[in-house]
Amino acid sequence: MTGRRALIVRGGWDGHHPVAATDMFRPFLAEQGFDVRVEESNEVYADAAVMAETDLIVQAVTMSSISDAAVKGLRAAVEAGTGLAGWHGGIADSYRGSSDYLQLVGGQFATHPGRHPDERPGDERDNYLDHTIEITDLGRRHEITAGVDDFVLHTEQYWVLHDDLIDVLATTTHPTQDYHPWHRPIVSPAVWTRLWGAGRVFVATPGHTPEVLADPHVRTIVERGLLWAARTP
Repeated sequence: MTGRRALIVRGGWDGHHPVAATDMFRPFLAEQGFDVRVEESNEVYADAAVMAETDLIVQAVTMSSISDAAVKGLRAAVEAGTGLAGWHGGIADSYRGSSDYLQLVGGQFATHPGRHPDERPGDERDNYLDHTIEITDLGRRHEITAGVDDFVLHTEQYWVLHDDLIDVLATTTHPTQDYHPWHRPIVSPAVWTRLWGAGRVFVATPGHTPEVLADPHVRTIVERGLLWAARTP
């Protein structure tokens, strides 16, 4: 399959390494026959001509903001068949002030529970925990995650608020701890897909650093997710 176009949109908070992280997947996309364009501003979403010819958007923009014109353009493009894909905060913690964006994606980062207060070094590792990504029954049959076994990561564990229109391919469970205020374990989606009009949305919550994205399980899921989300002729 050749001749398709991928648009990488990156920026926002530098702590998620938007340039290094997206550069990891540029060779893969090229090998899969995509012409890859990179934009450092989400205002490209407001360009209807660009959106109409884009088969896949790979977004890596943590927090930040988005204009009304841009979010309308993004929603219209996905509804018309453009795929939207990403990982971690680049898609699940983007544009907190836009309810229209949150509805499109179907899940939103809420927090990442931390280590015991006595074990926190005072940097981003405060929120690094060993946790398991568990493939769901659906995930074991889905082309994105088929053949991938449950696996353990030592990184941020996303707590995600979500709706029922997503198809959850993997979950992670936040246990109860005596230093946290919740009273029973919380299960959050870790990998999901969403159908929106003629378009497809793919989200993987692991991916805090390029090192996490290089994990063979994570990389396999993300690469398959990019291909799944992309529009096909």
